[in-house]
Amino acid sequence: MVTFLVWCVLFVLCWPLALLALVLYPIVWLLLIPFRIVGIAVDGVLGLIRGIFMFPARLLGSWP
Repeated sequence: MVTFLVWCVLFVLCWPLALLALVLYPIVWLLLIPFRIVGIAVDGVLGLIRGIFMFPARLLGSWP
């Protein structure tokens, strides 16, 4: 909702720039999809490495 309101203000102040942003937003979003996929993969790998390193500590921590 905030994005829409900001776009409306931009439309009132400078309508050509607002229309350009409206056209370019989907293109930029599509170009950023590979970076999102890489970010998800890197987050998963780092979570796996953290889990491997923390596993012995979790085992030792569970002893009474």
